[in-house]
Amino acid sequence: MEKSDIVIVGAGHAGVQLASTLRQSGFAGAVTVLSAENDLPYERPPLSKDYLLKEKDFERILLKPENFWSEQSIDLRLGHCVTQINPSKKIVSCANGVQLHYGTLVWAAGGAPRHLPIPGAELPSIFYLRDKADADALDSATQHAQRFVIIGGGYIGLEAAASLSKRGKQITVLEAEDRLLARVAGAEISDFFMREHQAHGVAIELSLAAERIEKTDTGLCVVGTDGRRFEADAVVVGIGIIPTIQPLIDAGARHGNGVEIDAQCRTSLPDIYAIGDCAAHINAFADNARIRLESVQNANDQARCVAHQIISGEEHAYHAIPWFWSNQYDIRLQTMGLNMGYDQTVLRGSPEEKSFSVIYLRHGAVIALDCVNSPRDYVQGKALVDPPAQINPERLADTATTLKELLSATS
Repeated sequence: MEKSDIVIVGAGHAGVQLASTLRQSGFAGAVTVLSAENDLPYERPPLSKDYLLKEKDFERILLKPENFWSEQSIDLRLGHCVTQINPSKKIVSCANGVQLHYGTLVWAAGGAPRHLPIPGAELPSIFYLRDKADADALDSATQHAQRFVIIGGGYIGLEAAASLSKRGKQITVLEAEDRLLARVAGAEISDFFMREHQAHGVAIELSLAAERIEKTDTGLCVVGTDGRRFEADAVVVGIGIIPTIQPLIDAGARHGNGVEIDAQCRTSLPDIYAIGDCAAHINAFADNARIRLESVQNANDQARCVAHQIISGEEHAYHAIPWFWSNQYDIRLQTMGLNMGYDQTVLRGSPEEKSFSVIYLRHGAVIALDCVNSPRDYVQGKALVDPPAQINPERLADTATTLKELLSATS
């Protein structure tokens, strides 16, 4: 049986960052990366943006050049989907029959799109947007489809709406919550993006879930819970992901909304770490709640944390400020921190001028910022989030003073 010192399951941002960091830090052991996909590892965020808009081809979204893997002596195996783990024998088994003995296993398999649990969800011309194959299929559909219904008003749904709108398509977004981005942003941000999408001709229906999808003579029809019917040539679904952790569960790992890990990113199974979208961890910026973070930042920083421990043999706790971004039309939203449990917001700047920030406070302390076309606030806001700064809200709202100057004045 083949053996590898380090086996990494998953070739997204987390898995690739880990493999790369190990080699950059001088790790000389055998490193194997198992990817369920058949394409070279690539960035996922552009799939709903630059890639779908054809502003970047596939080569430009590769995480590493094709020759990187051989030059770094990393055994990248495409089309290897891990289906079973034997933690006592330290063996992973793949769907294609390949088995590998590992010294340390790092699970970085991410997640799969959450599918619609409604009648008609299996019909043709219903698309998800998680991997390259999904994006390619949706792009192919745009050749003949003009009317799109997008189910879900989160980041993916809105980014897809913006991209398809820019390609001249007729878009309707159905969101079950009473505002867009309800799970991740405050009302000021929700209202701003609502107006922006409507200004670009996107129809948005709030507090409305899809009840079923029907096939019609002209395409599809999404029937809402209120009985209204929305005709479409194609449907795009963006309602979150389900962590890909079944082999870990079957092996006995503790789990909930993701596989549970400790402060060092270790699962409850011996010599098995988990990082990235699938890993549920205690996060200091979420008031010490156990959460999953679906972000490039989290994937990369957890990968570096694990690499440090593998190389040094010393325990190293994961601690990093969460950050995210979303591009829609000419808008760049950048988020620093997590706004969970906020009890006050401060508006800084002008939504009408498409340049402003929303600062989230909890008990008077800054816990997060949403920055719309405000890169300076985003960069300087990091120091306000960690540690949480106590600054008068009226001063925070005053754009005549930079956030850096405000923080210096409180020091």
